[in-house]
Amino acid sequence: MKNLKKKRRIQIFAVAAVALALSTAMIGYAMRDGINLFRSPTQVAEEPPREGEIFRLGGLVEDGSLVRGAGTEVRFSVTDGGATVPVRFTGVLPDLFGENQGMIGTGTLVEGVFVASEILAKHDETYMPKEVMDALKEQGVYKSPDAPES
Repeated sequence: MKNLKKKRRIQIFAVAAVALALSTAMIGYAMRDGINLFRSPTQVAEEPPREGEIFRLGGLVEDGSLVRGAGTEVRFSVTDGGATVPVRFTGVLPDLFGENQGMIGTGTLVEGVFVASEILAKHDETYMPKEVMDALKEQGVYKSPDAPES
């Protein structure tokens, strides 16, 4: 009798372990397209992503690079002080989007041009996405909003 209970307990544990592993695998498979890695322009220049990989690119919109094309097409460059990546976006830009402003875009790299499907801009004059701020600090070009103008 005791042996039967022990066997039953092991069977229940094994079934629970298999169910847990299966559910973890299913969640991972479902999220495979929703996980976008962040990269700075320097990281993209040093190690370009594989073809078709969707990732997030962030940095500052380079001064003088914003060019509006036909319709809603926009071209500009994103920099972190170490490298610059040209960007092409078709759609409506956020109201606070502009030159020398922080941005993050989601898209793919096509022949050296980041083709963005979504552009996010900072939501007020002091906000900077953490990933962008870290990349700019790493390059030595980050200026704190609290720092006095020189």
